Amino acid sequence: MKATPLSNCERRFLLRAVQEKKRLDGRQCYDYRNIRVSFGADRGCCIVELGRTRFSLVHSVTRCFVCLGRVLAQVSCELVPPKPSRPTEGVLFFNLELSPMAAPGLEPGRQSELLVSLNRLLERCLRDSKCIDTESLCVVAGEKVWQIRLDMHLLNHDGNITDAASIAGIVALCHFRRPDVSVQGEEVTVYTPEERDPVPLSIHHMPICVSFAFFHQGTYLLVDPTEREERVMDGLLVIAMNKHHEICTIQSSGVVMLLQDQILRCSKITAVKVAEITELIQKALENDQKARKEGGKFGFAESIPNQRITAFKMESAAVDTNDVEEQAGEIIAKADPPSEVFANPVLHTPGTAQIGEGIESSWGDLEESEKEEAAEEEGESEAAAFECEKVKTEETSTVRETKSDEPIVLSDSEEEEVVILEPQELPRKTRTQTSSKQENPSKKTFNKRRRKKRTSH
Repeated sequence: MKATPLSNCERRFLLRAVQEKKRLDGRQCYDYRNIRVSFGADRGCCIVELGRTRFSLVHSVTRCFVCLGRVLAQVSCELVPPKPSRPTEGVLFFNLELSPMAAPGLEPGRQSELLVSLNRLLERCLRDSKCIDTESLCVVAGEKVWQIRLDMHLLNHDGNITDAASIAGIVALCHFRRPDVSVQGEEVTVYTPEERDPVPLSIHHMPICVSFAFFHQGTYLLVDPTEREERVMDGLLVIAMNKHHEICTIQSSGVVMLLQDQILRCSKITAVKVAEITELIQKALENDQKARKEGGKFGFAESIPNQRITAFKMESAAVDTNDVEEQAGEIIAKADPPSEVFANPVLHTPGTAQIGEGIESSWGDLEESEKEEAAEEEGESEAAAFECEKVKTEETSTVRETKSDEPIVLSDSEEEEVVILEPQELPRKTRTQTSSKQENPSKKTFNKRRRKKRTSH
């Protein structure tokens, strides 16, 4: 399914807003969207959201607008043989998947140009920047090493997939814990989390991508473009940097030729944004670690904010159970005594028995109103039958008269013109009239019965 194209009016509106330094979501040109990080119950699982869910009240109706980019990241590990060229280093594998669940224009199971470019950019950002110590993943040189696999799924697309995926990837790697291992001779033992505490990955720094969109041949610049802004932009610049102001990777795409001053200005903005995002990530990791140590609530379900449409919670109220027995005794004393119960079964006919109260069934008994209705229906049916008999006798008499009469002959003076009248057509008309008369009272009586039954029920 192809994405809905922008109309010319929408395109002109967006470009005019960029010229006036205005954005659809109310941000300034250099503002970044709100970042929210939530962790799952398992280690190495997280969701990163760019943007926020907005609520508006229109005519006493609350409407929810979801304008955010959401990426789910999951890290897993297993023991594998190392690469022959690097026998003492672990293996890192990164995979980003785009599905139609995020946007209608994305196709599943197809390596599009966008997906290939995003995967290559993430590999350069996370693997080539040496942010993870791969030598610490070696268990037995040349035989067994840890393979760390990072899978990322785009859940909702609202622009700037690169930044959201890079943040989700580094957060999941920092949150992940691998099992502890011991080597005795040639025997390798992998311990469960119950036996030994898992070991975190050795991460040197956090590379984070920041995207810049250019409009009108590089005249105007926007940070963190949305999906609609990406459709009308002329070029895109992505810079990956850590908090030490070290550029890990840089990529430019589009039809814009950038100048040196523009790239330097973007790098300065990137340094400020990366410092803010790194501090936010560290706080989120500390809060999750604190909640897990103290035995508090954690996971995706607990990260949903209260007082929203998706989560309403009531505070637990204390219940006093001290006087329960006394209250129950008072209720039993005030209650009416139970009805009489026949202990012995009632035998109506041989071979049958009734166990319980022994009250006879009243299904066959009719109430007074029903008896009156039945009597009226019987009277109406008798009257209708009497009328039908009368009509039948009249019809038979008319038929007999017409059979006994001979055909009528009309003659003139010289030429004899004979006209034979067929009297058999007349009784047919009378029959149809009488039959219609018979049907009308029967329909009326049937309708009366239905109305009375409805009112009684």
